[in-house]
Amino acid sequence: MRFAVGERDFEVDGRPVRLLSGALHYFRVHEAQWGHRLAMLRAMGLNCVETYVPWNLHEPRPGELRDVAALGRFLDAVRAAGLLAIVRPGPYICAEWENGGLPSWLTGALGRRVRTRDTAFLRAVDGWWRALLPQVVARQCDRGGPVVLVQVENEYGSYGSDAEYLDHLARRLRELGVTVPLCTSDGAEDHMLTGGSVPGVLATVNFGSGARAAFAALRRHRGRGPLMCMEFWCGWFAHWGRAEEPRGAADAAAALREVLECGASVNVYMAHGGTSFGGWAGANRAGELQDGALLPTVTSYDYGAPVDERGRPTEKFWRMREVLAEFAEGPLPELPEPEPVLAGPVGVVLSGWLSLDAVLEALGDPEVCAGVPPTFEEVGVDRGLVRYRVAVPGPREPYELRVVGLRDRAVTVVDGVRGPVLVEESGAGPADPAGALLGAVPGPAEVELWVESLGRVNYGPRLGEAKGITGGVLHERQYLHGVRARGLRLDALEGPAGVAAVAGLGFGAPAAGARGLHRGTVTVPAGGVGDAVLELPGWTRGFVWVGGFPVGRYWSAGPQRGLFVPGPVLREGANEVVVLELEGPEGSEESEGMEGMEAAAGSEGSAGAGGAVGVPRLVP
Repeated sequence: MRFAVGERDFEVDGRPVRLLSGALHYFRVHEAQWGHRLAMLRAMGLNCVETYVPWNLHEPRPGELRDVAALGRFLDAVRAAGLLAIVRPGPYICAEWENGGLPSWLTGALGRRVRTRDTAFLRAVDGWWRALLPQVVARQCDRGGPVVLVQVENEYGSYGSDAEYLDHLARRLRELGVTVPLCTSDGAEDHMLTGGSVPGVLATVNFGSGARAAFAALRRHRGRGPLMCMEFWCGWFAHWGRAEEPRGAADAAAALREVLECGASVNVYMAHGGTSFGGWAGANRAGELQDGALLPTVTSYDYGAPVDERGRPTEKFWRMREVLAEFAEGPLPELPEPEPVLAGPVGVVLSGWLSLDAVLEALGDPEVCAGVPPTFEEVGVDRGLVRYRVAVPGPREPYELRVVGLRDRAVTVVDGVRGPVLVEESGAGPADPAGALLGAVPGPAEVELWVESLGRVNYGPRLGEAKGITGGVLHERQYLHGVRARGLRLDALEGPAGVAAVAGLGFGAPAAGARGLHRGTVTVPAGGVGDAVLELPGWTRGFVWVGGFPVGRYWSAGPQRGLFVPGPVLREGANEVVVLELEGPEGSEESEGMEGMEAAAGSEGSAGAGGAVGVPRLVP
């Protein structure tokens, strides 16, 4: 099949065709459920699917490639489903994904040199694409595969203006074997289209409404070529601690109709959002210019999409299906059989608890000592936490102790006693003179700061900023030096190796909701396996693994109240559940409340040190 960009239309073997695409990220859906989700997109009236490719997921450390073939398997599933495919391989993807898909080991080393013509950055991109692109090249439509478009970078006009960088990427895609048409995508504003477009490469626009005005802006820059909205935002994502921003089904369907009445192609973003498993959700910065306070994104990427997080049709699905049916070729297929659902609620039987210090000792990276606090990037932690330890000399008065350049949130312990939780207040950088105030601390004292990354920024000028303590620890006006740092990476608890590592730990008595690592089992009855939601009533903030599968981050801040557990993760009989609670009940101290929390382990809803703490449970 030959797919081409014509004067006004896309063409398949010379015949005009409209792309009716929907975004579905293979890395946000359990592989065993790809087929079902793709069938849902076809039933909605789509003839194409679009996916990003997250570099940091597949190369978490330099040269350590992980399952790059997953993209190829997904594209094979796309072909089997009778759909075409658009691939957006980055290197930057945004996608509300950790660091916009860029590896933290690269942004930590290069800083603002990323996404430019910088030779070190281009060398890294070239190496990554040499490993990745064979999965795409072999599955192009002119070789019998589904891939019809490949994107050059992503929304670059929202970030930069380095035309030489974009030209390099376009040339490298061709040199590495991409023969299908290339495209760019940007906001429908003059400065974005100017900064993000590449001569000779199809330009597309992204928006959620106002199709006629958006396409008019595109035509001011490109007088020929097919019109396409590469991201038609039919919903939106959510941030922890903030209310969701729903979009009505009728409004979304009407906006979609306007796109299609313009004669344009479309990619519904998201058609099915899925889940940011494993703590891979990114973060944004508040403010019109994305330079304010940190806004971490929730684990669910439901997005208010027509196919919800669990693969079910919503009202938006039916409204958009009605619109798409008028523009599709032939009748729409019926919906596939729904995925099985857990037979009924099942409680998790907690069997053990281990303090964070003990977990760090067993599974953490080696401790390093430096004059100033090293960042997450400097100690090699992408997702996870770092314990900083610093001594306050003495004797001295109880001066105020503050942390300058804190990102993002720190649980404090002073001489073994739990202190306040510090948060990044202003969003300012390392030079922020205010910092995060711990309070008056006399010397001598031993101070611990347990800092967790809540997700790296995925969009805007603060992309690639470091995590952890990016400034220093001040006592009165004096810097405290000789800082010891030890990191715990989340992948130490993932997969078969993580299951084996957890099994080898010496757990103590259960202590529901307490700060530390919890182990338990959930028993699924015969014939009862299916999709479920994990609830953690009264627990504060942390991560969950089921059978070694990284379900994601939970946080009592809301708005998300449960974690989606795909049915293929579960099995009949006993399933291991591991919970890493990073904060503990609100207001608790490290040295108190443990007996009460241990008692709470036996009864759901019992009061712990910070209120009602219950036993986790799976519900349908």
